[in-house]
Amino acid sequence: MGRMRFLPAMTSKTVKESADDGMTKRPAREAGPAARGWTGRGGGMAALVPSVTEYRGTTVQVCGLWPFSSGASSPMIGVPLGRHEETQATVCCDPISWFQRARLISNPSAFILGKPGLGKSTVVRRMFIGLSAQGVHPLILGDLKGEHVKAVQALGGQVIRLGRGVGYLNILDPGQAVEAAQLLEDSGHHEDAARVRADAHGRRLTMVVSLITISRNNPPTDQEQTILDRALRVLDDRFDGVPVLKDLLDVIVSAPDELRQVALDRGDMAVYLQETRALEATLLGLTGGGKLGEIFSRHTTNPMMRDRAVVFDVSSIDETETDLQAAILLACWSYGFGTVNVANALADAGLEPRRNYFVVLDELWRALRAGKGMVDRVDALTRLNRSVGVGQIMISHTMSDLLALPAEEDRMKARGFVERSGMVICGGLPASEMPLLTSAIPLSRQEQQKLISWQDPPAWDSRGIDVEPPGRGKFLIKVGGRPGIPVLVGLTSLEQGPDGVNDTEQKWHDAPETLLEPMTPDVPTEGGTL
Repeated sequence: MGRMRFLPAMTSKTVKESADDGMTKRPAREAGPAARGWTGRGGGMAALVPSVTEYRGTTVQVCGLWPFSSGASSPMIGVPLGRHEETQATVCCDPISWFQRARLISNPSAFILGKPGLGKSTVVRRMFIGLSAQGVHPLILGDLKGEHVKAVQALGGQVIRLGRGVGYLNILDPGQAVEAAQLLEDSGHHEDAARVRADAHGRRLTMVVSLITISRNNPPTDQEQTILDRALRVLDDRFDGVPVLKDLLDVIVSAPDELRQVALDRGDMAVYLQETRALEATLLGLTGGGKLGEIFSRHTTNPMMRDRAVVFDVSSIDETETDLQAAILLACWSYGFGTVNVANALADAGLEPRRNYFVVLDELWRALRAGKGMVDRVDALTRLNRSVGVGQIMISHTMSDLLALPAEEDRMKARGFVERSGMVICGGLPASEMPLLTSAIPLSRQEQQKLISWQDPPAWDSRGIDVEPPGRGKFLIKVGGRPGIPVLVGLTSLEQGPDGVNDTEQKWHDAPETLLEPMTPDVPTEGGTL
């Protein structure tokens, strides 16, 4: 074993002497400024660090500013909507530009969801105003509130007003299909002419079936649809001019041999009358007034043009007439899509210049709830619009509106409207919508919380000041499984204000004079109180 060596114990005096020696050898450290400046009296520490001015440019322009530059993930192709909520970068977005130029989506379509009053119509207006500057003609096929009329008028477009005693839209009017088919035949495009006529026939048949469905709250039978199809063909062969619903009813009542064959009456007139009795009663209600009025039974008062922006103003229809609103929306959609197909057919044949259109389908849920089988009617109308150069945007409030249908197959088809869209733009939505929404498009937990926070109302104590909800003008742009782009839409001076195109509350600007005077407190007098 080795020897152990014990060191002498160190007293407190020795420790103090060692500490004193260390203090004399080390130089004193000077205090430095903190993150916001020098602290203490006279230091001048800043209470708030000012934000640095940000500039945006291309990689060629700002390449020499490294490392003070950073890349922005928001796309710069399309109509400028606003700024990214987190990075403040400019966000540009519209279905046509993202499909045609940026190649970010597979088809030029979009679906907008959000609670009322958060700016869905404002986003749509910004898109079609920007696209109009690029040569794309916006088509607002059914404006229930009249909120797009000022914008279309500012663009020099056409305003078509429909309603009881205001304007009429003949659903049997082939529009410009007859003239276009004749032009195609004269120029030697016989197959294109036949295709235009077949498309016009299919749209008219779809609209008649849709009106019958809304009137009955049930679709017509297969045999009734076959009779209607044959009656339309007989009407086209024998009628000179543009027919109306009364002419279609007269063809069915006259019982020609073509209709009796498809009715399978076997030579018995009583069987034919029995098969067509319900159909005649429904058509009689559509021509003689009924709950859908006479809007669809007279000749079209204002034919649609192909070379400018168009809006169908149906704001004169009362909100309580839900069936009439759904019927007129479907009629406007059918008429608009038919005009677009005619324009594309003429452009394909080289008879007219190519025109691009941006179709707006607002209040989709109203048409879907009109009756059983309406989802098939809407799906048939929209699926026929597959021509090149046509963008489409659908607007609804929530996924619950689309899925609140009695039949399961209708709910699946309605959800397909969202799933087939190239992009989905979401505003503020309640928490109950998240399971339904995530079943159609993928959303992270952070994105769901953001959408839920945007649907909150403003503060209670507004003191009469115009306080906006926290989610007004904020939207999340989703494309497939990619992370969403949160954008805050910024309005220009021409869009906001009492005279702006976004003013949808004109009737509230001039407040009526009140007849009630403010009460004055009781003033005591010498003899007592008043």
